[in-house]
Amino acid sequence: MSSKILNEKKPRTVALVTLGCARNETDSEELAGRLAADGWQLVTNPADAEIAVINTCGFIESAKKDSIDALIQAHSLKANGVTKAVVAVGCMAERYGTELAQEMSETDAILSFDDYKDISERLNTIIEGGKIKTHVPKDRRTLLPIAPVDRAASRDLAKGREVNPIGTVLRKRLDNAPIAPLKIASGCDRRCSFCAIPYFRGSFISRKPAEIIEEAKWLADNGVTELYLVSENTTSFGKDFGDLKMMEKMLPELSKIEAIKRIRLSYLQPAEVRPTLLQAMISVDKVVPYFDLSFQHANGDLLRSMRRFGDGEKFLHLISQIRALSPTAGIRSNFIVGFPGESDAAFMDLIEFLSEAQLDAIGVFGYSDEDKTEAETLPNKVAPELIAERVSELSTLVDELITQRSEMRIGEKISVLIEDEAEQEGRAEHQGPDVDGSTFVKSRNKYRVGDYVDAVVSDVAGVDLIAQVI
Repeated sequence: MSSKILNEKKPRTVALVTLGCARNETDSEELAGRLAADGWQLVTNPADAEIAVINTCGFIESAKKDSIDALIQAHSLKANGVTKAVVAVGCMAERYGTELAQEMSETDAILSFDDYKDISERLNTIIEGGKIKTHVPKDRRTLLPIAPVDRAASRDLAKGREVNPIGTVLRKRLDNAPIAPLKIASGCDRRCSFCAIPYFRGSFISRKPAEIIEEAKWLADNGVTELYLVSENTTSFGKDFGDLKMMEKMLPELSKIEAIKRIRLSYLQPAEVRPTLLQAMISVDKVVPYFDLSFQHANGDLLRSMRRFGDGEKFLHLISQIRALSPTAGIRSNFIVGFPGESDAAFMDLIEFLSEAQLDAIGVFGYSDEDKTEAETLPNKVAPELIAERVSELSTLVDELITQRSEMRIGEKISVLIEDEAEQEGRAEHQGPDVDGSTFVKSRNKYRVGDYVDAVVSDVAGVDLIAQVI
């Protein structure tokens, strides 16, 4: 009898597997917070969990494949007697609900963002043998008013329904890293012809600065010293409040949090980088001079076809403005090769731009059609073989350019946040997490994860730096 009571009180176990970007990481920690608050025991290894929750990515083909592979791997655990169910959440689940359920019938449930607020109830139902109706995808842009300023009036109602699962929510850290992403907004109002994110993430909605600062303090109390502000479009923060300078006002408040040593912004739209934001990123204490700029290409006509602004000349001007204020600022960007209509001349424009830009980190992606995007219907598609050839050519050039840029930093003083104790590896101010290079510290001393080490760049290894401790 007593054994039965103990078994009934034993917490159920759940493992969260996160694919994709830093925004997904914050979603997973929100789910973890909700589940922990309702008595679930979080475990790291899905093989040790009664239920495995796979937070999928649905952005590009390679990310979708990784998500499918993670689901397949989780399904294989169901025969071990511990794992009873596999559940898909996240962007791919949101974007392809019914289709994913048909292709992967072994998955016990496909949940939407709207299920997050009731995640514990949903998982309990599944483990007890119940069925959850498969999520049917919809255009999430229709869930909020079209005009951004009108969203503020309906914010409380939207928050109550949790149309976008952000705001003051429970959160539980899933690692002990000294850096943590902090979501400042969700969704996007831009209509880039190659991107489906607004369709499944919804319209842009900012979090209230007070909520962000409160969460930042909580992260600081839980061992975080570097905040990584994330969203689909950080330069739009505050526009739905009617205040596009809200970021400039919030950064000084975040910098007052004593335990926070660094603040890093992600995903900036070049056309929206206003002088006041640029000045704030350079001058506000603790904000690192790191610019994650979404250029995508350099040919003006092709960018217009992408429904974007600017060209190589305007982008070089922005880069020169940044480096005039902060010569050692880190600048990274991603570029699409083989977009419909990309001629040899347009491709050469991209090569010439990159040769002049001296970027610190460059991502190169071959174009592929994405469901429910304008670009999918565009004429003048570039042959897959030519896309592959251009990606290879540009990637080779990029490796050379990044090495040259790294060599320019030899002799430069940097501060390195140690993240790997065994390798004495970390990141300098100009190096973003996961997507950029890192720095290997050389010293007789051994530093711990979380230490900040002053050093001088002495050598390079491609995008990575080697630094001697001062």
